[in-house]
Amino acid sequence: MCNRYRPVSVTVIRDVFGFTLLEEPQPLYATGGIGPLQPGPFIRKDAATVGQWGLIPWFSKTRKPTGREGRPISTNNCRIETVATAPSFKGPWARGQRCLIPALDYDEPYWGTGRNVWWRFGRADRDLWALAGLWSEWTDPATGHVVPSYTMLTQNCDAHPLLNRMHKPDPTLPPDGQDKRSVIAIERADWEQWLHGSIDEAMALVKLPPEHLFAHGPADAQQQAALL
Repeated sequence: MCNRYRPVSVTVIRDVFGFTLLEEPQPLYATGGIGPLQPGPFIRKDAATVGQWGLIPWFSKTRKPTGREGRPISTNNCRIETVATAPSFKGPWARGQRCLIPALDYDEPYWGTGRNVWWRFGRADRDLWALAGLWSEWTDPATGHVVPSYTMLTQNCDAHPLLNRMHKPDPTLPPDGQDKRSVIAIERADWEQWLHGSIDEAMALVKLPPEHLFAHGPADAQQQAALL
């Protein structure tokens, strides 16, 4: 799963995806990144949109996502294995509302030292990440305002030699049964298939990137220096 990433600029969205965002980027786009419930850009079939990172289900009582009973829920990540059945996500998934989330890099917690050290994952080829997502729109019942939102899809990465080192291990589970989670990267050649293909064609793109694709290390410069 991912709870922090750095989006690309509106210039990159224009030059790479061919869409012009009507909203100016907020300062946090270019700084340390964004977290759940903050605004970020995502790419739909026919447009680029800025929306809330944390998909708002149609039944949510508030802009901060809630379940049917009104309790807050976390929707910034969605498991690909249950996307077709989870109440918050099954509607957008069935309607083909898949999106790409363009990112410079993203952060994950590394626990190899016995404490959390945030690691940053960019690409060794210096390209951007296009992370698999799902989007929706929610109408505020009080104001009628339409709020776009999105979630990142995640996959199991227990078998990946790099990604399975992230996140705090559960001592009650075996090493090969931790259900560590990772985002799903869609390569440039597959962007059209992800956005416009059938559900089966989209699912065929769900796979773990090879280890050599990553440029990675501690996100904080002081932490990085201490580990060298």
